[in-house]
Amino acid sequence: MSALATRIEREAGRTLAPIEISNISAARETTLSRLLMLYIGTGLAFMLLPGTFFGVWNLLAISSHHAANTVSASWVQAHGHAQIFGWIGTFILGIGFYSIPKLRRLNWFALSTVYIAWALWTAGVSTRWLCTVYNWHWRTLLPLSAALELSAFAIFFRTVSGHRPQDSGKQKLEAWVFVVIAGTIGLMLALLVNLGSSIYLALRAARPEIPVNLDQKLLVLETWGFLVPFVWGFSAKWLPVFLGLRSSSGKMLLVAVALNSFGVFAAFMNWTSTAAVSYLAGSILAILALGLFATAEKSAKLKGVHRSFPLFVRLAYVWAVVAGVLGVWAASVQDSRGIWGASRHALAVGFFSLMVFAIGQRVLPAFSGMRLLFSTKLMFASMALLAVGCLLRVSSEVLAYQGILPSAWSWLPVSAITEMTAVTVFAINLLSTFASQPPTLSPNKVSQAPCAR
Repeated sequence: MSALATRIEREAGRTLAPIEISNISAARETTLSRLLMLYIGTGLAFMLLPGTFFGVWNLLAISSHHAANTVSASWVQAHGHAQIFGWIGTFILGIGFYSIPKLRRLNWFALSTVYIAWALWTAGVSTRWLCTVYNWHWRTLLPLSAALELSAFAIFFRTVSGHRPQDSGKQKLEAWVFVVIAGTIGLMLALLVNLGSSIYLALRAARPEIPVNLDQKLLVLETWGFLVPFVWGFSAKWLPVFLGLRSSSGKMLLVAVALNSFGVFAAFMNWTSTAAVSYLAGSILAILALGLFATAEKSAKLKGVHRSFPLFVRLAYVWAVVAGVLGVWAASVQDSRGIWGASRHALAVGFFSLMVFAIGQRVLPAFSGMRLLFSTKLMFASMALLAVGCLLRVSSEVLAYQGILPSAWSWLPVSAITEMTAVTVFAINLLSTFASQPPTLSPNKVSQAPCAR
C-alpha cells in the first residue's frame, strides 16, 4: 500500500498516520462504489422496462400476427436503443469511470462531472425512448436526446483520455487497452451517426423512424463496431485470471479487431458478404487469441460465483461465431430477413447479454464495496434461462420468418418470456447484492480493491 499512501500524503500536503490513510482510502472506495452502483442500477432499469419488457410486447404482437412488420419500426428501434445504450452502454460508462485510478483522488470537480455525465446520458436515453414511442414533440426531442448522449460521452472520453499508463503503475498501454479504445471510437461514431440521423428525421421525415438501410448500418456500428471490441478488450483483461487461461495473444487480438473494423467499413460500403466474412473471421481469431478453448494453465477462480461460470463464458463466444455464420448465410441468399434477425439476436443476447450476465455477476459485487454475490443459484438460473431463450428465439426466427416451419411462430412468445425471466432474475440478484451490507474495508483490502491497482 506504500504507493497509495505516498500519493495520499502528497495530495494532503503533510505526513499522515496509517489510520488516516486507511480511512481516506476506505472513503474513496465507498464513494466510487456508490457511483458505480448508480450507473449499474440505471442500466438495470433500462434493461427491464424500455428494453426487455417492451421488446417482449413487440415480439408477442409479431408472433400473434405471424408477420415481422406488425410492429412500428420506431418501436423496434426504441427497444434496441434502450438495450444497447440504456443497458449495456450505461454499464460500460459506469465501469469505465470506476476503473480510472485518478478518480480515487476524490477531486470534487472530477466526481461532479461523472454525475453530470450520468444525468445527461440517462436523460438522453429516456428522452429518445419516450419521443419515439409516443411521438410527443419528437422533432425537437429526438435531436435533443442524441445531443445529450453525445455530451455525456464527451465527458467520459475527456476523463478516460486523461488516463496514463503510469496511473496504474504500467510503463505502457497493454493490447487490451487498444482494443477498448477501438470500441470507444465505435461508440463515438455511433453517437455521431445517431445525432446526424436524428437531425435528418426531424427536418425531413414524417415519423421518427430511421430508414431501413441506414438503420442496418447503424446497428452494425453499434454492435460490431462498438460492443464487440469492448467485450473482447475486457475479456483479454479479465478472463486469463478468472478462467486460469494463458495470457492472451495481444498481436492476434489486434488483428481480430482490424478484421472486425474492416467488416464495419465494408458494411457501410454495402459490401455485405465481405463484411459478414470479416466478422466471422475476426470472432474466430479473437477466440484463438484469448485461448478460450485451449487447456487452462490454472484452475478457474470460482469463489463467490456459480461453478458453471466458465461454461457460460465459452458459450457466449460460441454464440458470437453462430452470429457470424448466420450473417454469412444471410448475405448469400435473397429474402433473408429471418436469418439476419437471428444473427443479430445471437450476437446481442447470446454474446453480449450472456457475457454481461457472466462477467457482471463476477466483478460488479467486488467493485461495489467488495460485496459477495447475493446468490450463485440465481446467477446460474439467469444464465441458463437466457441461453435457452436465445436458442428458442434464434431457431424460431430462422424457421418461422423464412417459412421453413410455420409452427415455429409459437416458439417466439416462449423465447420472449424465458428471456424476460432471465433478465429479471439477473436484476434481482444484482440489486439484492447492492442492498446487502458490504464488509468493512481494512487497509489491506483497500489496497487490493479490483480497480485500485
